[in-house]
Amino acid sequence: MSEYRFFSISPKGKIDKLNSLEDAIAETKNGNYTWLDFYQPTRDVLSTLIEPLGIHPLTVEDCTDENLVPKIEEYPNNTFIIFNAFTYANNILATDEVDFIIGENYLITVSGFFSEGRKPLKDIYKIVEKELEQAKQGPDFLLHIIMDYVVDNKFVAIEALEDELDNAEELLINDTTKFNPSELIRLRRNLLTLRKGLFHEREILVKICRKDCQFVSDKAIYHFRDIYDHLSKFFELTETYREIVSSLLEMNISILNNMMTKTANETNLSVRRLTLISTVFMPLTLLAGIGGMSEWSMMTDPSNWKISYPLFLLAMVVIGVLNYLLIRRLERRDRSKWKELPIGK
Repeated sequence: MSEYRFFSISPKGKIDKLNSLEDAIAETKNGNYTWLDFYQPTRDVLSTLIEPLGIHPLTVEDCTDENLVPKIEEYPNNTFIIFNAFTYANNILATDEVDFIIGENYLITVSGFFSEGRKPLKDIYKIVEKELEQAKQGPDFLLHIIMDYVVDNKFVAIEALEDELDNAEELLINDTTKFNPSELIRLRRNLLTLRKGLFHEREILVKICRKDCQFVSDKAIYHFRDIYDHLSKFFELTETYREIVSSLLEMNISILNNMMTKTANETNLSVRRLTLISTVFMPLTLLAGIGGMSEWSMMTDPSNWKISYPLFLLAMVVIGVLNYLLIRRLERRDRSKWKELPIGK
């Protein structure tokens, strides 16, 4: 739903709400400057500003286009700036566009074209009322107030991402089985979106601070330098968080490899034990099979079975022990050979 608000700000620090767009345009000729705030306007409404305020048709087109990166464009009668406003809720990073058109005696803000019920500038009027002493100095000071509000709200989204990153790190360390790597992929994608917007916005502030914008006075530039510092700080934070995400992904892979190695070692140990048992009992099984298939008369005289069978069982025990000792000795010899090998060979 479209919403329009028009204000007149006098050099004495008085702000008046205007009833119509025509009144706002007429007020620019009375020594005051006007602030025209549009929320989800139609292209036809913005087109009515082309002739009276000298708005370029490309500016109107950019205000209604989607997926534009932040940028600054200089025109003869005004400067056009695109900024991003970020909102983070329910694990979703939403990006809204906030457009600024600043002229000699007016500031136009356009927002909410692609937002779903979100209002990037919903509390801005209260902020302007508190900062009216600064806002009365001109549209460039009002531009700083609104732009600073948009940039400060970015930190709310960055803090939410930081909290999720801390939770993911804690979960990875404490309970790897419940850790979901796809959450890190999602966080990295959101951080890339943040980084992209912050990079271009920082370039915008660089141009403003080096006096490339003709409608920003030298006196107001000092305020925009503060916004540049905030953007630089946020940009460095996103870079740091991206490195943390990469480290956590590598740590997750390392932990999984260690778990697989541990499982493989346990399996190898079980196989070795079974192999040892099988090796010891294989000759005994052979002897027991041969003896079991033969009658007493085929081995010894039937009258000697009380002596022959205990001796046969004793021989089997001796053979089993000797076989076990031989296998253990061979294993110790193999381990000592591996220890003597030089590292890297």
